[in-house]
Parts: sequence; C-alpha cells; structure tokens
Amino acid sequence: LQVMELEASTLAEIPARVNKIIVEGIKKTKDDFIQKKLESIFTASTVEEMLLLCQSAKMDLSRMNIFKSVQIKIDTTKNVDEDDRYDVTFHMKEKRWFGGGMHATFGGENNATMVSRLQFPNTFGRAENVALEYNKSLKGDHGGALRFSKPLNGNPDVRFSTSVYKLNLEYPWSGFKETSRGVNFDFTFPSNFGDHCLRWEGVWRDLRTMDRSTSFTVREQAGHSLKSSIKHQFTRDERDSPILPSRGSLIKMEQEFAGLGGNVEFFRHDMELQFNKKLILDSVIQLSLAGGIMKNPNPNTEIRINDRFFLGGPLTLRGFNTKGVGPHSEGNALGGDVYWASGLHLYTPLPFRPGKGGFGDFFRSHFFVNAGNVYNIQTDKPIIENLRGLSEEFRLAYGAGIVLMMGNIARLELNYVVPVRAQTGDSINSGLQFGIGVTFL
Repeated sequence: LQVMELEASTLAEIPARVNKIIVEGIKKTKDDFIQKKLESIFTASTVEEMLLLCQSAKMDLSRMNIFKSVQIKIDTTKNVDEDDRYDVTFHMKEKRWFGGGMHATFGGENNATMVSRLQFPNTFGRAENVALEYNKSLKGDHGGALRFSKPLNGNPDVRFSTSVYKLNLEYPWSGFKETSRGVNFDFTFPSNFGDHCLRWEGVWRDLRTMDRSTSFTVREQAGHSLKSSIKHQFTRDERDSPILPSRGSLIKMEQEFAGLGGNVEFFRHDMELQFNKKLILDSVIQLSLAGGIMKNPNPNTEIRINDRFFLGGPLTLRGFNTKGVGPHSEGNALGGDVYWASGLHLYTPLPFRPGKGGFGDFFRSHFFVNAGNVYNIQTDKPIIENLRGLSEEFRLAYGAGIVLMMGNIARLELNYVVPVRAQTGDSINSGLQFGIGVTFL
C-alpha cells in the first residue's frame, strides 16, 4: 500500500503536456463527436491527470455502445526538446452498421415473451440507434415497434427516444382483448435523487370481447378510445440485484395525466417501495410496499377497464389467481381506482446447503406473508367510509416455498400458499402456486 501511495504521489508530481491525440479505426463516427469526448485530455498538467482523463474518456466512449473496443496508447513525443510532451493514441473498433438477435423477457402474469430485434447502431455517426422489434408471448400477445434513440449533448445518461408501435394484447381475466397503435416520445435523465423519465404518449386503442362468456359490464366498454397522456417515472434503485437482492432499497414512483386530447381522462399516481436487509446465516428479510390511486376529473364518466389497477397472482398477491382480487362481474375482473399491497419475506439457504458454492446457491427457501386490496372509491360516500372499506376489506395470505434465481433474467417461485382472508367474488388459488418474472411484491 505504501508503494502504491508513493507511485501515485510521484505521478502527480511529474509534469506532462499532451502534444496531440491520434484517433484510429474510425469510419462512421463523426469527428466532432469524438473531438468533444477527447478534448479535455489536453488540459492535463501531470502524468496522473493525463492517465485519469484518458481512462475517463475511454469509459465514456465505451458507454456509448457503438464500439466493440477502445484501446489507449501513450508515448513520448518524438523530435521535440521538451521531455514532458506526450502523444495519446486511441484505437477504436466500431460495431457493425447493423446487428440483430433474439432474446426472451419475462413480464407479469407468468408470461414469457420472445423478442426479435434488428438494430442499426450509430446510425448517423453520433451514437444514434434505430431498431425494429417484433415480439410474441407464450400466451398469444404479439406486436412490433420502430424505435429511435439518441444521447443528448453526447451524454449517455441523458437520452431522447421515440417509438411507433402496434400491440395485440389479451386480458383473459377480464374477458377482453385490445389492439393498440401508438407513438411516444421519451426524455430520460439522472439527478442526485435518482433516474427520471418524461414521456408523452398518444395511443389509439380498440377493445373487443374475447368470446361469448364476456360479461355485459365489460362489453359496455368495448370499442375505440384515444388516449393522449404525459407521464413521469422516477426510480432510485440501490439494491445489489434486481432479481433477488440481499441488501439495499428501491423507490419507484409514476404519475400520469391523460386528457391532453382524445376521449380518455384521468390522473394516476403509483408507487412501489422495497427494503432488503441481510441477516445471519446468509438469510435476507425483505419488506415490499405498493399502492396507487387514480381519479377521473370528469365526474360524469368512469375510468375505463384498460386503465384501472388490478391485483392478484403469484407476482403481486399470492394465494389468488392472476388479477383475481377485487370487483368481478360474471367471473371477469373489473379492477379498481385505488389499491395497496404489501409483502414481508424471509429468504434463507436451502436446508443442509446442498450444492453450496455451485448450482445450489441459485436456490433459496422462501417464507412470506402478503396482504392487499383493490377498491373503487365511491364519490357519494365520505372519505372516512372509503378509507374504512380500503383498509378493512383487505386480503391476506401466507406460505412457504422455493425460489430459483435465473441469473439477472428472472426468477422462479414455487410456493404453497394459504389464503387467510378473501372477499366475495375473489378468485382464490390456494395450495401450490408457480410464478416466473422479474418484479415480485
């Protein structure tokens, strides 16, 4: 350690001036884009500063996701009298002008989606990206999108993006299917508190019944709707893993206002909190909380079923079928305009630690208690009565099982669940329940 400190101190005292910067391997990337990334290196006055600035520029260029590799070579300048002059060479290997592939994603409702993607990185020479996507899920959902994104002012953390898409989605728990055609514009940026995303979206939705068994309450909402909304998303994720964390916290908030055009109006606020604490014997305790509320500014119209909150299933409230909590009509889930959910979990290594240090480390024993409610605010009743209904008519379930972590892709849960509290009309799923996804409450 003393030797390292001595070397660092020595490098900080050795004067250095960068004579020139040579860039090799560039064919498509624009000169002004590269120049802006490297010009700060000329401000170095010591060897230490020069090394740190070169490393910072390399990391910045790598984060643009347009180069296969970035290598640096530093040498003394030839044929000059001063011995503190240096030439810096950046050798870069650009990615191919097009690429593609297929990968699987895991979302809600125990659904896996195969995504096919063709992309054109560094499309116009300043780290833009154009991509064509087509996705199809195991449950029949499918759609496609054309996407464009660009870092603003050369900053990979501040980005503008837009997409045009068409989606065909099915909601069997509510008895309807929907075709959505839309366009959105995103502006993402970091802050000292977390990451932000501002989005405007315009979408034309066509809601149809799935079959003859769809309830009349759902049939009444069939047809076309046009939504124009602005949305703000905030995320502060300090967990050590998004799949099965052992420490850290998560804060997610989302506000959406619809009514900038079209025939859909509402204000919606949604929030999710998660706290993880590592205990003795490699055990982890986790507390998850979520809640949301939405309101229609026009009291003469109700919030549409494809905008409401739903609750239930192995990813949200175990012990109930997918979206099985809350108001129903002839077996179809209707959702609500306010909800809350909570979960207390204990994750431990498997008994006797089989496969320790290998495949067995991907498994965890799982003990949990879940509670929550989804509710429709009744405007003709006092706030106290609505709060009483939201808090007293809650659902409760507990259980135990096994969790398998699939790298950073998803996790599998197999639990035995005992519902303790339910309400009339709920769709209960007691006993064994299987879940696969990324976000669990």
